[in-house]
Amino acid sequence: MKQVLLIPHVLVQNANALSSPYTIGFPSMTAWFGAVHALERKLRAHDFFKRLRMNGATVICHQINLQTYKDSNDSVYSIIGTGNPLDKHGQRSAFVEEARCHLTVSLVIECTGLNPVDQEHFLTTVVHYLMTMKLASGDILDFESPELLEISGSTEFNQLIHRLVPGYCLIERRDLMRQAMENGQDAIDALLDHLVISHRCKHDKNGRVKWYSNRKEKGWIVPIAVGFHGISDLTITANQRNPDVLHCFAESIVTLGEFVMPYRISDLKSLLWHRHVDLKKHFYLYQQI
Repeated sequence: MKQVLLIPHVLVQNANALSSPYTIGFPSMTAWFGAVHALERKLRAHDFFKRLRMNGATVICHQINLQTYKDSNDSVYSIIGTGNPLDKHGQRSAFVEEARCHLTVSLVIECTGLNPVDQEHFLTTVVHYLMTMKLASGDILDFESPELLEISGSTEFNQLIHRLVPGYCLIERRDLMRQAMENGQDAIDALLDHLVISHRCKHDKNGRVKWYSNRKEKGWIVPIAVGFHGISDLTITANQRNPDVLHCFAESIVTLGEFVMPYRISDLKSLLWHRHVDLKKHFYLYQQI
């Protein structure tokens, strides 16, 4: 039997949509797990929840509004900027514009180490901290009451799934990347090959032209940022924010994911993401086992 914390229909404003240096859209898995880890640390500061561990999590998107705009005569989308205060000369200050999105999501978090006696106090404390936190760098405007559910079989899991629809669950599809790279493609070609939309036309018997569009793989396949690859050794650097933690330079790890309806997920193991660290290869990422 597993315990999961369900935080339903969290309304987030101005979340970071720049999921990696070269992808824009749904926030990265590292952003969601950053909030989960922050919540765990806040809860474990209490004596009641010192044994608490939040080992796995997933996110279900119910609605998203990416803050971009494209006129009918434009070929690309532009980021909708924010109205920042003017400087002392009445000019707009120089800044790097960031991609933003407004979205409604539900979080499912696997929990261990909770005392059954403290469950009501646990949910009250979760509500307290959620009202003071950010989620994927966005402001939490509203959320429904969190629930602590016990999943011991298919019946309880189906009840959880019913609470998550309508919505789309993000799952990992690195199997597509692996298969393409085993056939000789490099990583970037394998990624783009599954994202490109091919258009072709065909003439029917009456001479009319019909257009067809298709992708290499069926489904809502998207690029997702799932972690970081260290490109330097762990060390203490000058002017680092936390002087007690080793740091290294890193680059984003991007792979393929797929948005699916939750009813297509068969069990809790296939739903949750977990952290994975490989210190020898300098991998710090989140993946589905």
